[in-house]
Amino acid sequence: MIRSMTAFARADRRLQGADLAWELRSVNHRYLELMPRLPDALRGLENAARERCRQRLGRGKVDITLRYQPDDTDAELELNEDLVKRLSEAARRVGDLVLHAGQVNPLEILQFPGVLSARQIDNDALETAALELLDEALDALIATRDREGEQLAKLIHDRLDRVEHEVERVRQALPGIRDALRQRLKQRVEEATDGPDPDRLEQELVLAAQKMDVDEELDRLVTHVAEVRRVVRKGGLIGRRLDFLMQELNREANTLASKSVDADTTAAAVELKVLIEQMREQIQNIE
Repeated sequence: MIRSMTAFARADRRLQGADLAWELRSVNHRYLELMPRLPDALRGLENAARERCRQRLGRGKVDITLRYQPDDTDAELELNEDLVKRLSEAARRVGDLVLHAGQVNPLEILQFPGVLSARQIDNDALETAALELLDEALDALIATRDREGEQLAKLIHDRLDRVEHEVERVRQALPGIRDALRQRLKQRVEEATDGPDPDRLEQELVLAAQKMDVDEELDRLVTHVAEVRRVVRKGGLIGRRLDFLMQELNREANTLASKSVDADTTAAAVELKVLIEQMREQIQNIE
């Protein structure tokens, strides 16, 4: 299976007192380049996040964003009962000393510093949850890359089918092209020598045959197509290998065009170059 480098994934989780969300965006790149953006509260996770991504991804420029939003309104409150008891006892003693003392208001006690506080989030548990969530985001990113890769594989196989069709069309047309060339050369020789000249005609035919001999180019095109199919079936980190094969295919198509002696072969060579370029553009996205 081949894998695209272009994808997006998001994974979020609601924790007690905080919201976490990872967003991963990847595009094509020659190597693996990681661009983490973490909040200050979780900056210590950067190395662990990088290592997790390196273990799962081969190539691509990947933006790694962690969004962290603590929710104070949802935080669990802790009551300092010992302090409340001491404040109540102090208030009672004051009441015994003061004439006509009123009843102590519990809300006033709650306003005393240290009586009520928000429970602090367990930082270790938060970091563990964040890394688990990153694994979920990576799973989603890779799944998207794989689906994109399947579509790229279909496109490549379709273009390879059309390359083989053009090669076979040129191969089948070669006998007719050679016959037409022979007739043209025969006519030119007769016009130049005022009559048939078998020796001169044979020389011209040999030179023309050498110039238009494209059997080797056609064979190499077929060989390269077979290798591309094999590499795509193999899968893995194949982007660079496929890019090299596109260069080889393009070289043979250029040679075929330079040796062309008729419009149909030239048109076939142009179509080959278009198909190869279409594959090359898509291969830039393969991991």
